[in-house]
Formats: sequence, C-alpha cells, structure tokens
Amino acid sequence: MASISLLNPRAEIARAAHALAINISAAKGLQDVMRTNLGPKGTVKMLVSGAGDIKITKDGNVLLHEMQIQHPTASMIARASTAQDDSTGDGTTTTVMLIGELLKQADIYLSEGLHPRIMADGFGKARDKALEVLEKCKVPVEINKKNLMEVANTSLKTKVHPVLADLLTEVCVDAILTIANGTDKPIDLHMVELMEMQHKTATDTQLVRGLVLDHGGRHPEMPKRLENVYILTANVSLEYEKAEVNSGFFYKTAEEREAFVLAEREFIDQRVKKVIDLKRSLCDGTDKSFVLINQKGIDPLSLDALAKEGILALRRAKRRNMERLALACGGTALNTFEDLQEEHLGYAGVVYEHVLGENKYTLVEDCKHPLSVTILIKGPNKHTILQIKDAIRDGLRSINNTIDDKALIPGAGAFEVRAYNELLVYKDTIKGKGRLAVQAFADALLVIPKSLAINSGYDAQDTMLKLVTEDRLTTDLVGLDLATGEPMKPVDMGIYDNYIVKKQILNSCSIIASNLLLVDEVMRAGLTSLKG
Repeated sequence: MASISLLNPRAEIARAAHALAINISAAKGLQDVMRTNLGPKGTVKMLVSGAGDIKITKDGNVLLHEMQIQHPTASMIARASTAQDDSTGDGTTTTVMLIGELLKQADIYLSEGLHPRIMADGFGKARDKALEVLEKCKVPVEINKKNLMEVANTSLKTKVHPVLADLLTEVCVDAILTIANGTDKPIDLHMVELMEMQHKTATDTQLVRGLVLDHGGRHPEMPKRLENVYILTANVSLEYEKAEVNSGFFYKTAEEREAFVLAEREFIDQRVKKVIDLKRSLCDGTDKSFVLINQKGIDPLSLDALAKEGILALRRAKRRNMERLALACGGTALNTFEDLQEEHLGYAGVVYEHVLGENKYTLVEDCKHPLSVTILIKGPNKHTILQIKDAIRDGLRSINNTIDDKALIPGAGAFEVRAYNELLVYKDTIKGKGRLAVQAFADALLVIPKSLAINSGYDAQDTMLKLVTEDRLTTDLVGLDLATGEPMKPVDMGIYDNYIVKKQILNSCSIIASNLLLVDEVMRAGLTSLKG
C-alpha cells in the first residue's frame, strides 16, 4: 500500500468496513431510485437532458442507460442490469433491486461480525436452491396466441399505459406468429421492422403484414395506389454511370459525339425496355399492376418511360429493405435483367403511397406468406414514439423467449414467495453460520412482491404475511393481486414471467452481490471523493 501512496500521493484509499459501506450505500441508492418503477402500478420518471429534451419512462433499461451515474459501484450494477436486458429483454429493475436488497440484508449480519466470505458462500448455496425451486415452478406451455399474449401483456404493462399495452400485445404476438409461420426454426427478430410515423396517436400503432418503405415514387405521374401487384426487386443501375477508370474519349465530328451519347443511352434504355416488356406480357389485359423497387439509381428519362407504362418505380431502397422485401412478398432480388421470368417476381395485394408533410412512405400490404413484417409506430411526438419503440422491443423479446423456453413462470411475485418459504426450510439443513446467509438471501427475494404491494398502495408487512401464509397452505403458486391487495393464483389470471429472465436474475444478482461483499479495499486516483 505504501508503494501506491508513494506513486500517487493523491490516491484515495477506502479500507475494510469503509470500502464495504461505500458499495452497500451505492447499491441502496440505486435501488431507492428504481424501486418505485417496479410493476404495472409503478410510477414514471422524467429525464431531462442538458439540451432540455424530455424523456418520460418507467423502463429500467432506458433509465439506467440515460441516467448519468457517477458512483463506480452504482455504475457497475447499472451495467450488469443493462447486460441483463441485452441478453433477455427484461428484468433490469428487478436486477437492481435484488442486488441492493441482498447487500442490505447482508449488512445486518456483517455489522454483527459475520465474515463476508461466509456470506458469499451462503449466497451461492441459496442461489442453487432457488434455481431448483425455479425448475419446479416452471409451467410448460403450448406455443399458441393465448399463451404468448399473456406473457407479452405482463411484460408490456410494466412499461406503458395498460390500454396501449393491450394494443401492443396483439401487434407483437401477431408479428412473431406471422414470421414464425408455424415452423420451429429460430426467429430472427430483425425481420420485424419498426417504422416510426409522427402522426395521430399512440393507439393508432398497427401491424403491416408486409413492408413500409420510407420513400415514395420519384415521378409525379406515377400511380399512387396499385392493387394485385407484381413486385420486381432489383439491384441494377438504371442511370448512366461514369467509368471507374480515368479515361478520355476523342471524337472528330459532332455526329460522332451524337452517336456516342446515343450508344450510352441505348445501354440503359435496353434495361428499362426489358422491365416494360415483362410488365406488358404479364399485366396488359388483366387487373394486375407492376412495381419496381431498385437498390441503385433510376435516372429521370427511365422514370419517365416507366411512368408512361403505369409502373411505380422506387429508387435507392435500403439494403435491409431488399432482404425483407424478398421475404415479405416472395420472389428474388435480381442483379441483372437478363432472362426475366414471372417466378422472379414477388406479389402484394396492394401498394400505396402515404404522404405525411414532406415525407413519403410506400406501404406494401396483403402479401401471401409474409416472412417479414413491419410494425408502424404512430405517436403525436418524439418521446411517445421512443417509449413505444422500447416497449415493443421488450415485448417481442419476451414472446421470443417463451418460444425458445417453451415454459413460463407464474408472475406477480409468486416465485419469490415460494422460493422464500423453500429457503427457510432449506436453511435448517445447513450447519453453522452459513444459514444466516441463506436467511438473508430468502429475505432479499421478498423485495419484489413487497415493492409491488407498496407501488400499488398497500401495506407491505400486511401483504407479505398474507402471501407467505397462503403459500404455505397450498401447493399452487400464490401471487399478489394488484387490484385488491389480496393473494391470488397468477396462472388463473394469466400473469406470467419469462423463465430465462428469472434464471438470469438469480445467477447475476448473487454473483455481483458476492463480489461486492468481498471488496475490502477501494483505491481511486485523483481528487474526487469516495465518501458514499
């Protein structure tokens, strides 16, 4: 230690009890901030940036990302919680609260002289037992719309208003079931495009079984709405491009130059003619129409020729949209117009343009077997749209987790109450001081149902006694009914949590809490104060 002091006399060092106090106070502080957000009845936080931008949210992940946390321990807990969200899509607030409560309970015993190592080892045993209880509580589910709606609804109601949560639940579940298409293949959530439109109200958010492109036709005479549409997706340049090498051309007469210009133009015209010929052979004399969506450019002369034929042409489409178009509408994305056939084309029931202020959107709808869909997020202002976007992302993840796990855990604090009772029984099988750590772990788990009760306006002690007693009397899991404050069966009410989320929370919280308990020295270079 002397060597560090010599190297940097300004370094601040907090030892033993002081170091522990710093870590515990940081965890408690972060827990106090997040506690009121837990559950569907939780309150919201308003974050104001330096520029005056407002963000109103109760999503733990958004809060921890946006808040400026300066305390090193609090920052570490926040990072662990956001990692939880990145891997499973939910459980950030719970992670922060459980770490804070584990350290708070440990502090009671540590202040009486219990060694942190015994505490950490006891937490490890308690965690293993809690994971066993989790396996027992697991409810296998069939993957159908009803079950997925229940788990998504539980997740979304903790993020947004209940009315909006009900709407988004339906949108998210339909989106996942559409792209899953009844197969057991892993679901790529990137095939659900989230498109924002600052327009109308949040409850106008809808699912488009197809694609929404954020640009429109580039010619005033192109049709604005087409039905029974063939869609050609291509990555072919329909404009004159300069040679990539620096080359010069020399000509003797004006006629030679004219011939030269015509030859250049002829090359592009041939490509456009192939598209027009295909359209004529397929659509003339029928009620079908034709759309060309190109990743590269289309020059004005080509646009003009296509518009005269009644073809809607979109240029410079984004690459990710090209992949999605082939999945949503069928067909193949082409790199050349040689040998164009009908089987290369996709199909959509209707394609139309929607103009909003200066922005144009093209909606491709009524696809036959869409493997890619778009959720069109609407809202009156930017922060509403952002809030919905974060909620939808979490909702989609919770549905995907359920499909992967094929199992759910009854929610409303039911698992925590059951684990508490089982750990109290398990505690008696452990000899020595280790049982104190198991007791601390069991008490810490109750912070979840306790906070749900407080946030709903009920008395914490009263509610906990009812829940714990009720759980001991029945084999079914018992949770808290937030509407009445009485015990109820979450399975009957359709309140479920993700299995993977609970498993991840138990693992990460006990490890982080144990690591923080075993810190007996904090060194910090520089002048800033460590006083926690």
